[in-house]
Amino acid sequence: MATFMTGVKAVAKRELNAYFNSAVAYVFIVIFLLLCGFFTFYVSNWFEAGQADLRAFFQWHPWIYIMLVPAIAMRLWAEEKRLGTLEIVLTLPLRPSQVILGKFIAAWLFLGLALALTFPMVLTVIYLGQPDMGAIACGYLGSFLMAGAFLGIGTATSAMTGNQVVSFILAVVLCLFFILAGYPPTINILSGWAPLWLVKALENISFISHFASVSRGVVDLRDVLYFLSFMILGLYCNSLLLAWQRQR
Repeated sequence: MATFMTGVKAVAKRELNAYFNSAVAYVFIVIFLLLCGFFTFYVSNWFEAGQADLRAFFQWHPWIYIMLVPAIAMRLWAEEKRLGTLEIVLTLPLRPSQVILGKFIAAWLFLGLALALTFPMVLTVIYLGQPDMGAIACGYLGSFLMAGAFLGIGTATSAMTGNQVVSFILAVVLCLFFILAGYPPTINILSGWAPLWLVKALENISFISHFASVSRGVVDLRDVLYFLSFMILGLYCNSLLLAWQRQR
């Protein structure tokens, strides 16, 4: 196990260095922070609401992630295929599972860093009032887990194709489905004609409903397992696709 994790750490370190050796990391972080600030302060009119909490901040995270996380994930494997280095990567003295997990952890940590850099939002609400810090901590935990779930989908689509644009579009479409499935307007439309079991099923598979539960300060094990299952399933599909490509 120790040897396995050593290989994972080596791959993760390599990937993180690759992010920060290019402009990709800095552009992503700046765009993420700007979008978070814009939607929170201007679209949600946070100051006018007069509430010292971050609900308006967290409610936009699914919609921000739907574009930015696939943009990060699309290069994980599609870039290796485009450059012709996938065969080299898969013949390294490492298990494919170590490479897959290392790449995923590096991208997830990078997303976590971008999320952590929003700490001035927390300082702002502390300065303006007495927020529920437990709910804020849960909101950050839920956002980090949701980013990992988005990333799980993105890694699978990146392994599926050698075209980064195609990978990006597939990931956006899949993530959009899992957002809209539990989006209140969608539920209201379906409630008018669809059977109740179908409405409940769609609501239960949605990112929105599970993230909303955690961001309110209620950490339910079912919500945590929901997001983890997307990561595990994405990594599993990733390994199957790469194994199939190696056999070809």
